Amino acid sequence: MRYLNLNDIREHLNIDEWFHDDDYLIANIGEAVEDIVEHHIDDDLSALEDKNGDIPRPLIQAMLLLCGHFYANRESVAFGTPHEVPLAYNYLLDLFRRYNRRNSETNNCNCGGGN
Repeated sequence: MRYLNLNDIREHLNIDEWFHDDDYLIANIGEAVEDIVEHHIDDDLSALEDKNGDIPRPLIQAMLLLCGHFYANRESVAFGTPHEVPLAYNYLLDLFRRYNRRNSETNNCNCGGGN
């Protein structure tokens, strides 16, 4: 992981200091989340680094929220009636999303629908 670290994720997840059985899983989630966020905002996180190599805190918070989601929901099926928390992951990432890059590529796509 380049921007997240295991201790920060564990703290966000409220995992007790003595419990380390899930550390490998949590590290894998952290790695995946960094890649997912780069894809979501359609930009390299390194392009958003400041002079100290840090990225904006809203991006870190969004990544922690997504880590929490993947840790709590490890399967593709959920029971109950979950709903998205307003002003959470998508709100934070939309502050940094490069809409023009993906939209220009998608709008010029010949995707087989039409003439």
